[in-house]
Amino acid sequence: MGRLDDQVAIVTGGAQGIGGSTARRLAEEGARVLIADIDMPTADANVAGIREAGGTAASVRADIGSHDEIHGMIDRAVELWGRLDILVNNGYTPTHGRGRGTALDVTEEEWDVGMNLLVKSIFLGAKYAVPEMEKTGAGSIVNMASVHSLLMAPGKLVYEAGKSAVVGVTKQMATDFGPMGIRVNAICPGHIATERIEAAAAENPSGRRFLEDQYPLRRVGRPVDVANAVVFLCSEEASFITGHSLVVDGGMTVQLQEDFGVRQATYVQENPDTILPH
Repeated sequence: MGRLDDQVAIVTGGAQGIGGSTARRLAEEGARVLIADIDMPTADANVAGIREAGGTAASVRADIGSHDEIHGMIDRAVELWGRLDILVNNGYTPTHGRGRGTALDVTEEEWDVGMNLLVKSIFLGAKYAVPEMEKTGAGSIVNMASVHSLLMAPGKLVYEAGKSAVVGVTKQMATDFGPMGIRVNAICPGHIATERIEAAAAENPSGRRFLEDQYPLRRVGRPVDVANAVVFLCSEEASFITGHSLVVDGGMTVQLQEDFGVRQATYVQENPDTILPH
């Protein structure tokens, strides 16, 4: 028996990385999982792996920057399995450097694109998910924030502002939807070594060691570390937890790092091929 038997879940950005691992863990706990992503070959591969392991999953193309596609992914889950119990708002499309900088550097268009992906997508997900959850009298929404909502890095106005907003939106939604039996929480991951980061680290071990040194545990996070936290927040074990932002960061935010942002910027400048996770 799994902790989430027969529940229906949607994971945005569920093809790989944190979302991919989350989709697999939810399925392992008995949930029927709809993976929403724009990378359909990778999403379909994750679905195949879940099914081979005995789980239930399907995929749908959903660009979280599109109102219609967010609405469509909710409809697709209900069409497949008749209900919706869990929504994990994890998807985010990196802007490859666009939107970095201070308020003096960022363009209005870059700001709007970032806020659309980081914040508006969560608002729209709830708009269509909550009415379906209300039908069963319960539900769980997990929004992916970041340690970047707690510790600011220089020159990252859009990302830091967006992730900070995720925490505020989570608290407001918990207040609004609690009377319906719907819990809303956030997770603030530290640096997570996704597949892309692992590939880069293989070619640049010094970048990996640079990140590991920021943690009291002396390792970067794994996608499954965050996925396990998602499972917990969606389970009955967390039935009295809502409006909370759970930090999953290996102790990064409790260790004094006054000059971390400066050292990271210097390291990247000296090592331009480095790929660092957020």
